[in-house]
Amino acid sequence: FKQMKKINIILLFLLFSTSVLADKITKDGFLTSKAGYLKDQNINNPENKIILIYNHGQKSHDGPSSDCAWKSGMQNISSLVGKKINDKEILVYLFCTGKLKGDDYKTLWNKKKFKAPYKGKPKLEKRLDANLDLIEKFESQGFNKKNIFVTGRSCGGWMSMMLLARYSDAAAGGISFMPACYGHLTKNYKVKKVGVDEALKKFREKDGAGPADMRQMQIDEIKKSQNLPVLVFSHPKDPFDGLLTDWVEDISGVKRIVISEDNKIDGKKCNVWGKALKNYHDMDRADCFISYNSTILDFISTKIN
Repeated sequence: FKQMKKINIILLFLLFSTSVLADKITKDGFLTSKAGYLKDQNINNPENKIILIYNHGQKSHDGPSSDCAWKSGMQNISSLVGKKINDKEILVYLFCTGKLKGDDYKTLWNKKKFKAPYKGKPKLEKRLDANLDLIEKFESQGFNKKNIFVTGRSCGGWMSMMLLARYSDAAAGGISFMPACYGHLTKNYKVKKVGVDEALKKFREKDGAGPADMRQMQIDEIKKSQNLPVLVFSHPKDPFDGLLTDWVEDISGVKRIVISEDNKIDGKKCNVWGKALKNYHDMDRADCFISYNSTILDFISTKIN
C-alpha cells in the first residue's frame, strides 16, 4: 500500500509539472488570440497593423530570470488579437527580456554592500533599450510606430511608463497593468494602516537607499512628462503598489482605471488559473478582466495614426 501511495504521489507530481511546463512560454513572438504563437511570424501588410508589445513582469527586480509568461496568464491580452480599429488589425507581440540583468544587481538590494551611485545600467533601463530597438526593427519592416503600443504588467508596466515618459514619440502610447517593481510594498509595509510616507520610510530602512532612491528617481522622471499617453490599471488590494499608485493621476495624458474594490468586476467573481482570485496583483490576468477589453480598444482608437 505504501509503495502504491508513493507511486501515485510521483504520478501526480509529474502530471502537475507537465501541465505547468506546457503553460510556460519563454520566447519572443506574435501570438494568436488563444495565446499560442502564430505559425507564420512574417506579417503581411504591416502598414495596416497595430502592435501591442507585451512586457512581462519580473521574478527578480534587477537580476536575471529565465521566466517570461504563462499561457493562461496571457488570455486577456491575446483576446485582442484580430480585433480591428479603423480597418487596422491588432497584433500582440510577447517580448521576453527576463534574462537581462542590471550591472550592479548583486549589491543593489544589499544595504550593507550597496554604495551609491548605481554602477552601470539597471535591468529596467536595459529592458527599456530593448523595447526601443524592437520598435526600430518593426519600423524597418514597414510598421508605423504611431500604431505601436508599449504595454506590460508589473515591472513591464512600470518600464512602459518610463519609456514613454522619456521618449514620447517612440510609440503611439502604452498600457500599464498593475505597475510595480519594488516588492510587496503595500502589504509588507502596511500602507493602509500607517500611510504612504511612513510605509516608504520603512521600505528605505529595511532594503536600503539603493532601491528606495531608484524607485523615487524613476517616479520623478515619469511625473515630469508633459503628456504621457498611457492607460494604467491598478487595484487597491494589490500587495505590490496597490495603495501607492495615486501619483500617476498627477500626470497629464494618463488615464487611470481602478479596476474594482474587491475580487469582482461588474458583479462577476474573478478567477485566475481556474481558481478564485486571491492575489490581487493578478487581477489583469483574471477571467473577469476581459470586461475591460472595450476600454482598451477605445483607448487605442484615440491614439493610432
